Amino acid sequence: ARDAAEFELFFRRCPFGGAFALAAGLRDCVRFLRAFRLRDADVQFLASVLPPDTDPAFFEHLRALDCSEVTVRALPEGSLAFPGVPLLQVSGPLLVVQLLETPLLCLVSYASLVATNAARLRLIAGPEKRLLEMGLRRAQGPDGGLTASTYSYLGDVGACSW
Repeated sequence: ARDAAEFELFFRRCPFGGAFALAAGLRDCVRFLRAFRLRDADVQFLASVLPPDTDPAFFEHLRALDCSEVTVRALPEGSLAFPGVPLLQVSGPLLVVQLLETPLLCLVSYASLVATNAARLRLIAGPEKRLLEMGLRRAQGPDGGLTASTYSYLGDVGACSW
């Protein structure tokens, strides 16, 4: 579990058949990494479902997990990104890096998709047209709507339904 590991978060094809994507979600990733910990309730649940002879030191190790030994390198928020180029590179202890991979992928993928779509719409509309993002009204849950509005703005949509 203390072995070093690294993963790169990248995409293989540009979304929407385009030639680029916008790197987005870094702010959300940093917020997630700063707060990352397993709560006592999480560790207690794992203890209740794992075999009773599981070494207690394992659970203490889980309680102590954080991102203090994790290094993240990233494209700046709003940068152009291309297939095969890492948006994030994450390195650190194997167990922590494995636990981070899926949530970071989720945070970056959705934000980048929304920002890229907004930027493509801006290119189609041209610089003079005012673009409005109205997804907050119909988004699934408050976080989905706020995230979409935030990253639409990053992609140069000038107003939203707040």
